[in-house]
Amino acid sequence: MCGLEIEVERDAADGAERVRRIRGDRDDVFSRGFICPKGSSLKQLHEDPDRLRRPLVRRDGELVEVSWEEAFAEVERLWAAYTERHGQDGIALYLGNPVVHSLDLMLFRRPLLKALGSTAIFTAATVDQRPKELSSALMFGLPLTIAVPDIDRTDHLLMLGANPLVSNGSLATAADWPGRLAAIRERAGKVTVVDPRRTETAAKSDEWVPIRPGGDALLLAAMATTLFEEGLVDLGRLGDADLLAGVDEVREAVARFTPEAVAGACGIDAPTIRRLARELAAAERAVVYGRIGTTAQRFGTTASWLIDVLNALTANLDEPGGAMFPAPAIGGPNLRGRPGVGRGFSLSSKRSRVSQTSVQMGEHSAGVLAEEIDTPGPGQVRALFTLAGNPVLSVPNSGGRLDAALDGLDLMISVDLYCNETTRHADVILPPPSSLQRSHYDVAFTTLSVRNIANWSPPVLDRDDGQPAEWEILARLAAIIGGSPEMPPEVIDDQAITSLAKSATQASDGPYAGRHPEDVVAELGDRRGPDRLLDLMLRTGPYALSVDDLEANPHGVDLGALEPRLPDALRTASGKVELAPDQLLADLDRLAEELDATPPAIVLVGRRHLRSNNSWMGNLDVLTRGRERCTLMVHPDDAAVHGLTDGAPVVVRSSVGEVTVPAEVTDTMAPGVVSLPHGHGHDLDGVRLRVGRKRPGANSNLLADGTDLDPLSGTAALNGIAVELTPAPT
Repeated sequence: MCGLEIEVERDAADGAERVRRIRGDRDDVFSRGFICPKGSSLKQLHEDPDRLRRPLVRRDGELVEVSWEEAFAEVERLWAAYTERHGQDGIALYLGNPVVHSLDLMLFRRPLLKALGSTAIFTAATVDQRPKELSSALMFGLPLTIAVPDIDRTDHLLMLGANPLVSNGSLATAADWPGRLAAIRERAGKVTVVDPRRTETAAKSDEWVPIRPGGDALLLAAMATTLFEEGLVDLGRLGDADLLAGVDEVREAVARFTPEAVAGACGIDAPTIRRLARELAAAERAVVYGRIGTTAQRFGTTASWLIDVLNALTANLDEPGGAMFPAPAIGGPNLRGRPGVGRGFSLSSKRSRVSQTSVQMGEHSAGVLAEEIDTPGPGQVRALFTLAGNPVLSVPNSGGRLDAALDGLDLMISVDLYCNETTRHADVILPPPSSLQRSHYDVAFTTLSVRNIANWSPPVLDRDDGQPAEWEILARLAAIIGGSPEMPPEVIDDQAITSLAKSATQASDGPYAGRHPEDVVAELGDRRGPDRLLDLMLRTGPYALSVDDLEANPHGVDLGALEPRLPDALRTASGKVELAPDQLLADLDRLAEELDATPPAIVLVGRRHLRSNNSWMGNLDVLTRGRERCTLMVHPDDAAVHGLTDGAPVVVRSSVGEVTVPAEVTDTMAPGVVSLPHGHGHDLDGVRLRVGRKRPGANSNLLADGTDLDPLSGTAALNGIAVELTPAPT
């Protein structure tokens, strides 16, 4: 979402174009020249010698480079052999985080999904944001009707488990968080960070409130109780319009969670809890915002729900400066159909085959992928397709269980830039073009942006000779799996755009209502693939834009600040915000058990770095150089108790695994809490990441138990893991 100015020069010797320099685009309507290290490193990513340019096929146990036609022929041969033996049973698909950074993958994965016909879908969402999607769906009717903090107009920002100075605004897309947070303080506002670590964001805030990991839902419930007890509830415009259902039910359900009752379990004293609630209620414009610290835990869905409950109880839901709903240029489910009412959303009763883990939104918990592969029986996963995913490093795998399970697959096909910890198990790896060789539009992040904007970029560089576009790779796979291996990608592309055009003509309130789909497609011109799909989505969106419009405005189009969208954005059956969904009220009984539980002596939380992007940019020297960042942060008091010294190796053990990392003794950690970054562990045999292998770090997910989940969403509890610490033998 940060606009880039990229200088390209032509080599006099071979005539090839190369990137000379990348810097922030000062004229970008959204980012205004702001850029983080990852954006400036796209040149290094493109030129990385370890980035795959040609497919790899397994022959005699080794992955060897082949031509594209040889690779697709091998996929066809392997698929025929697999289906002859198993039919189309036992097939799973894993979608990684980089999917949302690729226009091709976002808009062209559907034909592949349809061809596979599998219900065993695993994604990175269940080690990230799934709880927020579910709580939003239950409250507002749709999973992606997510309220984002209007940080540009708020006077009081309360953040839990979020570190936007490093993440750049997860589920709250905003360039230049440092500048935006500073602006809150400059206008006499307040920024408060609740986190077990004094993060980079907390260090720049007005107040840091340490919390016991996993205690967020307790804190939020106690703040709600304070509002009710002290007569501070203000339902504002939504209350006046009778758009809030379940206020009394919430009052009754949270009454047991008084500040005094939760103080010991969440690690925040009762006076502080009451003060936080009073400050939130007193601010003219305030917002509560939570991120992965509140979702990747045992009470992720309940904590996510209570965040929006607090926003509603303080008249800060759907109000400027509060929690608001974007209106993306490409439209979306809450911009289509009858405004203000819909079918609503219910949690699915479907469960996984082995451990009976919750399956929501058609996706299994990534934490159970290993057991679905290595546990025999009907429905056992025997074939796996991965798209831009590295689950060996990214999901809980109970001591390397997933890594071992992948060796037992009958078939594995991967679309990926690298031969990494996961794809080294594949029978075929099909590499897409680099980021600079494909067009770009942020489908996912404009849906979660703190300001409505649109920005499309054409490819900067030409693709290599013979290199298919990423959408063409997916189309070829879909054709092979669908039994028509000779079908050109253009046919599947035409099918996709015709289907989208048909939907556009059936929308009674749309610009193409009653038209023939063929005529609509003809108006789109000569573009192909995702750009053509995007064009139609823009034309039928709320601003009636087109790709031509965005191409003529390379610095982006500013569509304005967020505006109140309720009740129109609601898709609940009642036409109201459902503050008290039955499933979430019921989960408060499980939360109440924490009040009398004895907490572990030491618990582990994760962290990330500004120069990292989960597990997939760890092979760039420009991003990995400098001091060691894969360290265990530990408070001085805990270091003294466990005999740890700064810089010395420490063994970190959980119930399922152990790792050895350098200790970093620092008072930025709350006592009783240690922190280890995720995305490391690039030292496994067969990994072709020369820079990553030099500084591999340790895989923090070896410590995470794949069965320790938020039961409502199936999301892995990656924060609050009980661990033991011992000095490593010298």
